[in-house]
Amino acid sequence: MNLKSWLYLFWTSLVVGAAGSLVIGLILQWTDTVTLNGTADFFVNIAVLLGVGIMVSVYSQMGFFAYMMVNYMGTGVFSRRTWQYIQIVLTSLALLELMFFRVFVGGEQAGKSDMLLGIIILIVALVVASFKVKMTNASAWIPTVFFMIAVTIVETVGVLKIGVNEATAWIAGPLIACNAYQILILHRVLKPRTA
Repeated sequence: MNLKSWLYLFWTSLVVGAAGSLVIGLILQWTDTVTLNGTADFFVNIAVLLGVGIMVSVYSQMGFFAYMMVNYMGTGVFSRRTWQYIQIVLTSLALLELMFFRVFVGGEQAGKSDMLLGIIILIVALVVASFKVKMTNASAWIPTVFFMIAVTIVETVGVLKIGVNEATAWIAGPLIACNAYQILILHRVLKPRTA
């Protein structure tokens, strides 16, 4: 990946994160019936929503490049099939951690919301993986599911500890959107351009 490709990925991911945060933030505020005191409050609110989306996007990009390094090392250390099995096990453990272990083992309170978030992440991961396979080849299925589930769950751990469903939705929504965008666009960014 050259600098121009990385900059394209960086800026477009910022836009995806900002748009995702804006949409989810406005929906959450609309359902919560937030009252804004004047035009200045409205514009400050929009700026805050966009700013949070940009920060979430940068966080997502750090996770994405960390995943690419882990994947590179995993394929270098293990055979292809072994690395796929490891990814499947880690993906299953991440889902179990989010949906069950936090409630039953850790004593966390947000059982239903964690279960719902896990189901949403799983569904989005399967949809994104099916698109990725159509765009590239069948070998992209397991790495895409691993990234969309395991890495996304690891990235949301911080907001899950807050225990506020609205905060989780506000951060997890743009995060999932950025992760999906980055994994779906990666093959286009890495594709060498012919002269």
